[in-house]
Amino acid sequence: MERRHFLMSTAAATGAMSASALASPNDTVRVACVGIRGQGNAHIGNYARMKNVEIAALCDVDSQVLNTRADEVVNRHGKKKPALYADIRKLLENKDIDVVSIATPNHWHTLMTIWALQAGKDVYCEKPCSHNIFESKQIVAAAEKYGRIVAHGTNSRSSASVREAKRQIDAGLIGDVYMTRALIFKWRNTIGKAPVEPAPSYVDYDLWTGPAPKRPFTKNRFHYNWHWFWDTGNGDIGNQGIHEVDLSRWLMGVDWPTKVSAIGGKFMFDDDQETPNTITSLLEFDVNGKKKMMAIDVRHWMTEHNAEIGTGVKKKRGRPDSNTVGNIFYGEKGYLAVDGYDSYWSYLGRDQQPGPEMFAGGNNWRNFIDVVRSRDKSELGAPIAEGATSCDLMHLGNISYLLGRTLHLDPKTRTVKNDPEAAKMFTRTYRKPFVVPEKV
Repeated sequence: MERRHFLMSTAAATGAMSASALASPNDTVRVACVGIRGQGNAHIGNYARMKNVEIAALCDVDSQVLNTRADEVVNRHGKKKPALYADIRKLLENKDIDVVSIATPNHWHTLMTIWALQAGKDVYCEKPCSHNIFESKQIVAAAEKYGRIVAHGTNSRSSASVREAKRQIDAGLIGDVYMTRALIFKWRNTIGKAPVEPAPSYVDYDLWTGPAPKRPFTKNRFHYNWHWFWDTGNGDIGNQGIHEVDLSRWLMGVDWPTKVSAIGGKFMFDDDQETPNTITSLLEFDVNGKKKMMAIDVRHWMTEHNAEIGTGVKKKRGRPDSNTVGNIFYGEKGYLAVDGYDSYWSYLGRDQQPGPEMFAGGNNWRNFIDVVRSRDKSELGAPIAEGATSCDLMHLGNISYLLGRTLHLDPKTRTVKNDPEAAKMFTRTYRKPFVVPEKV
């Protein structure tokens, strides 16, 4: 392990692979998808539809999922069978891979990204790119050191509608934006209680656990429900919520907060879930001496549609969505709503006259591949540094919730003031040898 890590670092540091060249001929980008059961399947589908993009490898610790996806690449997408790996470390020895596209559980995102960068690969990393604030810092440092293209899976950054909404806000459509609300109202039923049992024979559970503490296997700690355990996930504020947190921060034009206060809990259900199913996190920012506020609101059950988000009316769907997922921006001249990844609308003045609106999406994976070819990082819709900062806001909300108190922060140094207990929660103890390095 240590020798392989050293070889990866040495290869990248000595320029074994040109920062402007692809490993494959004819401008074909060879992609390896890692973690392919859930969101990773969306990665496969998007790359499969692109010209001159080859799904060269698949990687997953679940051999049943791995074999199923390999068959789908051939039979559903009409592509040649990719190379198959259970261990990303073996995959990264393949010099023909240009891009690593990561959609594993959250606790693996940063370490896999750093390993891939050290091996000279460009990386698309799913949200949230970090499991804690230390990892946010390290993933950005690695991207800068190795000079690769690193994109974050906050898909709205590549949406034509959302980018137009950003332009409208910056141009003063609704005036000075003093507050934004990130709405994450998703119907999440109880996960129940699952007994301890042996891990399936087709799963490398030790490798799946990776940097996290080794726990007895239960189905609730595994596929998808890992989101609701602190070892591996960040709750819904770090699942669906990171999309809306990122949009609120980006469109309002704020960075790190000066104050964070969160309350919440588990309501209705008595089950295995550790993370809160309901949480509200309030963040205060200082922008050139002017206060701004962000509210992150996560609910798991009965709620209303706000600002017509999720009603289907604006999108002419004919029926409401069961969820309310989006953002509202409040300014001195009106308010603007973003619904999902593909639309925004606005209301202006005290009488709330309809203002500009737009309905058009985008493709974050396509944007990433375009930049992999051009090497023009200024064209990257969702750069990793932006994603990491947004993840920090989510992490701070979770820390405030867990401690039950307000955090007072220094946004310049990105530290917490006079709270050693909170500062300790900026990182974690890693299970060797899966350690996010202090020096990347």
